[in-house]
Amino acid sequence: MFAVMKTGGKQYKVQSGDTLRVEKLAADAGETVQFNDILMLGGDTTVVGAPTVAGAAVQAEVIDQVKGEKLIHFVKRRRKHGSQRTKGHRQQLTLVRVTDILSEGGDKTGVKAAIGAGSVSAVAVEAAAPAKKAAPAAKKAAPAAKQAEPATEVEGVKPANLLTEARGGKPDDLKKISGVGPKLEGLLHENGVFHFDQVAAWDAAEIAYMDDKLSFKGRIERDNWIEQAKTFAAEQE
Repeated sequence: MFAVMKTGGKQYKVQSGDTLRVEKLAADAGETVQFNDILMLGGDTTVVGAPTVAGAAVQAEVIDQVKGEKLIHFVKRRRKHGSQRTKGHRQQLTLVRVTDILSEGGDKTGVKAAIGAGSVSAVAVEAAAPAKKAAPAAKKAAPAAKQAEPATEVEGVKPANLLTEARGGKPDDLKKISGVGPKLEGLLHENGVFHFDQVAAWDAAEIAYMDDKLSFKGRIERDNWIEQAKTFAAEQE
Protein backbone atom coordinates (compact mmCIF):
# COMPACT_ATOMS: atom_id res chain seq x y z
CA MET A 1 0.00 0.00 0.00
CA PHE A 2 1.12 3.56 -0.70
CA ALA A 3 -0.25 6.94 0.26
CA VAL A 4 -0.03 10.47 -1.09
CA MET A 5 0.18 12.87 1.85
CA LYS A 6 0.54 16.63 2.20
CA THR A 7 2.76 18.50 4.66
CA GLY A 8 4.50 21.86 4.55
CA GLY A 9 2.66 22.80 1.35
CA LYS A 10 4.15 19.84 -0.53
CA GLN A 11 2.89 16.39 -1.53
CA TYR A 12 4.77 13.11 -1.02
CA LYS A 13 4.09 9.58 -2.28
CA VAL A 14 5.20 7.21 0.52
CA GLN A 15 5.26 3.54 1.49
CA SER A 16 6.03 1.87 4.79
CA GLY A 17 9.80 2.02 5.39
CA ASP A 18 10.42 5.07 3.22
CA THR A 19 12.74 7.78 4.55
CA LEU A 20 12.10 11.36 3.48
CA ARG A 21 12.86 14.96 4.36
CA VAL A 22 9.91 17.27 5.02
CA GLU A 23 9.49 20.88 6.12
CA LYS A 24 10.63 21.23 9.75
CA LEU A 25 8.22 19.66 12.27
CA ALA A 26 7.74 20.52 15.93
CA ALA A 27 9.04 17.15 17.17
CA ASP A 28 12.21 15.65 18.65
CA ALA A 29 14.27 12.73 17.34
CA GLY A 30 12.71 9.40 18.36
CA GLU A 31 9.14 10.73 18.53
CA THR A 32 6.33 9.23 16.47
CA VAL A 33 4.18 11.71 14.55
CA GLN A 34 1.11 11.30 12.39
CA PHE A 35 0.32 13.00 9.08
CA ASN A 36 -3.46 13.37 8.72
CA ASP A 37 -3.73 15.15 5.35
CA ILE A 38 -3.90 12.07 3.11
CA LEU A 39 -4.90 12.87 -0.48
CA MET A 40 -4.93 9.32 -1.87
CA LEU A 41 -4.43 5.69 -0.88
CA GLY A 42 -3.23 3.10 -3.41
CA GLY A 43 -2.81 -0.65 -3.47
CA ASP A 44 -5.40 -3.33 -4.10
CA THR A 45 -8.01 -0.56 -4.02
CA THR A 46 -7.41 3.09 -4.87
CA VAL A 47 -9.14 5.71 -2.73
CA VAL A 48 -9.00 9.37 -3.76
CA GLY A 49 -9.78 12.01 -1.14
CA ALA A 50 -12.18 14.91 -1.52
CA PRO A 51 -9.88 16.61 -0.79
CA THR A 52 -8.55 14.20 1.90
CA VAL A 53 -9.38 10.58 2.77
CA ALA A 54 -11.43 10.52 5.99
CA GLY A 55 -9.79 8.52 8.78
CA ALA A 56 -6.60 7.81 6.81
CA ALA A 57 -3.19 8.68 8.25
CA VAL A 58 0.53 8.08 7.84
CA GLN A 59 2.63 7.48 10.95
CA ALA A 60 6.37 8.13 10.95
CA GLU A 61 9.32 8.16 13.33
CA VAL A 62 11.36 11.36 13.56
CA ILE A 63 15.01 10.48 12.88
CA ASP A 64 16.65 13.90 13.12
CA GLN A 65 16.34 17.64 12.49
CA VAL A 66 18.55 18.47 9.50
CA LYS A 67 19.28 21.22 6.99
CA GLY A 68 18.89 21.09 3.22
CA GLU A 69 21.56 21.78 0.66
CA LYS A 70 23.01 25.27 0.64
CA LEU A 71 21.38 27.46 -1.99
CA ILE A 72 23.38 30.39 -3.37
CA HIS A 73 21.72 33.40 -4.92
CA PHE A 74 23.27 36.56 -6.31
CA VAL A 75 21.69 39.92 -5.43
CA LYS A 76 22.40 42.99 -7.50
CA ARG A 77 20.54 46.29 -7.25
CA ARG A 78 19.93 48.11 -10.50
CA ARG A 79 21.51 51.53 -10.99
CA LYS A 80 23.62 51.17 -7.82
CA HIS A 81 27.23 50.62 -8.79
CA GLY A 82 29.05 48.12 -6.61
CA SER A 83 25.87 47.08 -4.78
CA GLN A 84 25.93 43.32 -5.14
CA ARG A 85 26.06 40.37 -2.77
CA THR A 86 26.28 36.60 -2.83
CA LYS A 87 24.09 35.01 -0.17
CA GLY A 88 23.46 31.46 0.97
CA HIS A 89 20.45 29.76 2.54
CA ARG A 90 19.88 26.28 4.03
CA GLN A 91 16.28 25.22 4.61
CA GLN A 92 15.53 23.57 7.96
CA LEU A 93 14.05 20.10 7.43
CA THR A 94 12.99 17.06 9.45
CA LEU A 95 14.15 13.56 8.49
CA VAL A 96 11.41 10.96 9.09
CA ARG A 97 10.91 7.23 8.44
CA VAL A 98 7.41 6.02 7.53
CA THR A 99 6.36 3.25 9.91
CA ASP A 100 2.68 2.65 9.10
CA ILE A 101 -0.08 3.66 6.68
CA LEU A 102 -3.60 3.59 8.11
CA SER A 103 -6.56 3.40 5.75
CA GLU A 104 -9.00 4.11 8.61
CA GLY A 105 -9.05 4.95 12.31
CA GLY A 106 -6.31 7.55 12.04
CA ASP A 107 -8.43 10.02 14.01
CA LYS A 108 -8.55 7.66 17.02
CA THR A 109 -4.90 6.65 17.44
CA GLY A 110 -3.95 9.46 19.82
CA VAL A 111 -0.55 9.84 18.09
CA LYS A 112 0.85 13.39 18.02
CA ALA A 113 -0.07 15.21 14.81
CA ALA A 114 2.80 16.35 12.59
CA ILE A 115 2.75 20.16 12.84
CA GLY A 116 5.22 22.59 11.28
CA ALA A 117 7.71 24.06 13.77
CA GLY A 118 6.88 27.64 12.75
CA SER A 119 3.14 27.13 12.48
CA VAL A 120 0.91 29.51 14.38
CA SER A 121 -1.43 26.59 15.12
CA ALA A 122 1.39 24.70 16.89
CA VAL A 123 1.99 27.62 19.22
CA ALA A 124 -1.74 27.95 19.87
CA VAL A 125 -2.10 24.26 20.75
CA GLU A 126 0.82 24.35 23.20
CA ALA A 127 -0.42 27.56 24.82
CA ALA A 128 -3.99 26.32 25.13
CA ALA A 129 -3.17 22.95 26.77
CA PRO A 130 -1.93 24.23 30.18
CA ALA A 131 -4.60 26.93 30.26
CA LYS A 132 -7.33 24.33 29.87
CA LYS A 133 -5.95 22.18 32.72
CA ALA A 134 -5.66 25.19 35.03
CA ALA A 135 -9.19 26.44 34.43
CA PRO A 136 -11.07 26.79 37.76
CA ALA A 137 -14.27 24.84 38.47
CA ALA A 138 -16.25 28.07 38.48
CA LYS A 139 -15.39 28.66 34.84
CA LYS A 140 -16.76 25.22 33.89
CA ALA A 141 -20.04 26.14 35.59
CA ALA A 142 -20.47 29.27 33.46
CA PRO A 143 -23.87 29.67 31.74
CA ALA A 144 -24.21 27.51 28.64
CA ALA A 145 -25.32 30.45 26.54
CA LYS A 146 -22.08 32.30 27.21
CA GLN A 147 -19.92 29.27 26.36
CA ALA A 148 -21.74 28.84 23.07
CA GLU A 149 -20.83 32.31 21.80
CA PRO A 150 -19.04 31.96 18.45
CA ALA A 151 -15.54 33.34 18.00
CA THR A 152 -15.47 36.77 16.37
CA GLU A 153 -13.88 36.68 12.93
CA VAL A 154 -11.37 39.37 12.03
CA GLU A 155 -12.77 41.72 9.39
CA GLY A 156 -10.51 42.00 6.38
CA VAL A 157 -8.78 45.30 5.63
CA LYS A 158 -6.96 46.01 2.37
CA PRO A 159 -3.18 46.25 3.01
CA ALA A 160 -1.84 49.77 2.66
CA ASN A 161 1.43 48.60 1.05
CA LEU A 162 0.03 47.12 -2.17
CA LEU A 163 1.81 48.22 -5.37
CA THR A 164 0.82 48.62 -9.00
CA GLU A 165 4.17 47.16 -10.11
CA ALA A 166 7.37 45.76 -8.63
CA ARG A 167 9.91 48.22 -7.30
CA GLY A 168 12.65 48.72 -9.88
CA GLY A 169 10.74 46.43 -12.22
CA LYS A 170 12.14 43.36 -10.43
CA PRO A 171 9.81 41.42 -8.08
CA ASP A 172 11.14 39.11 -5.37
CA ASP A 173 10.90 35.35 -5.90
CA LEU A 174 7.81 34.82 -3.72
CA LYS A 175 7.92 31.08 -4.50
CA LYS A 176 10.64 30.81 -1.84
CA ILE A 177 7.83 31.05 0.74
CA SER A 178 6.68 27.54 1.64
CA GLY A 179 3.23 26.93 0.17
CA VAL A 180 3.56 29.52 -2.65
CA GLY A 181 3.75 28.05 -6.13
CA PRO A 182 3.65 29.71 -9.57
CA LYS A 183 -0.16 30.03 -9.46
CA LEU A 184 -0.25 31.70 -6.04
CA GLU A 185 2.66 33.95 -6.99
CA GLY A 186 0.66 35.09 -10.02
CA LEU A 187 -2.38 35.85 -7.82
CA LEU A 188 -0.18 37.83 -5.43
CA HIS A 189 1.16 39.90 -8.32
CA GLU A 190 -2.39 40.53 -9.57
CA ASN A 191 -3.27 41.86 -6.13
CA GLY A 192 -0.26 44.16 -5.86
CA VAL A 193 2.15 41.98 -3.87
CA PHE A 194 5.66 41.72 -5.35
CA HIS A 195 8.09 41.79 -2.41
CA PHE A 196 8.83 39.91 0.83
CA ASP A 197 8.68 43.06 2.95
CA GLN A 198 5.08 43.64 1.86
CA VAL A 199 4.01 40.21 3.18
CA ALA A 200 6.08 40.61 6.35
CA ALA A 201 4.21 43.81 7.29
CA TRP A 202 0.65 42.38 7.21
CA ASP A 203 -1.43 42.36 10.40
CA ALA A 204 -4.38 40.07 11.21
CA ALA A 205 -6.95 42.22 9.36
CA GLU A 206 -4.76 42.44 6.26
CA ILE A 207 -4.14 38.69 6.35
CA ALA A 208 -7.93 38.11 6.39
CA TYR A 209 -8.31 40.40 3.34
CA MET A 210 -5.59 38.59 1.37
CA ASP A 211 -7.04 35.17 2.36
CA ASP A 212 -10.26 36.15 0.56
CA LYS A 213 -8.39 37.48 -2.47
CA LEU A 214 -6.29 34.32 -2.83
CA SER A 215 -9.23 31.94 -2.19
CA PHE A 216 -7.05 29.89 0.21
CA LYS A 217 -8.50 30.77 3.59
CA GLY A 218 -6.08 30.07 6.42
CA ARG A 219 -3.11 29.32 4.12
CA ILE A 220 -1.12 32.43 5.14
CA GLU A 221 -1.18 31.61 8.87
CA ARG A 222 -1.05 27.82 8.43
CA ASP A 223 2.17 27.97 6.36
CA ASN A 224 3.56 30.87 8.44
CA TRP A 225 4.11 33.24 5.50
CA ILE A 226 4.77 36.27 7.72
CA GLU A 227 7.83 34.82 9.52
CA GLN A 228 9.19 33.33 6.29
CA ALA A 229 8.81 36.68 4.51
CA LYS A 230 10.58 38.50 7.37
CA THR A 231 13.52 36.09 7.06
CA PHE A 232 13.84 36.51 3.30
CA ALA A 233 13.40 40.30 3.52
CA ALA A 234 16.18 40.51 6.14
CA GLU A 235 18.52 38.56 3.85
CA GLN A 236 18.05 41.19 1.13
CA GLU A 237 19.01 44.13 3.34
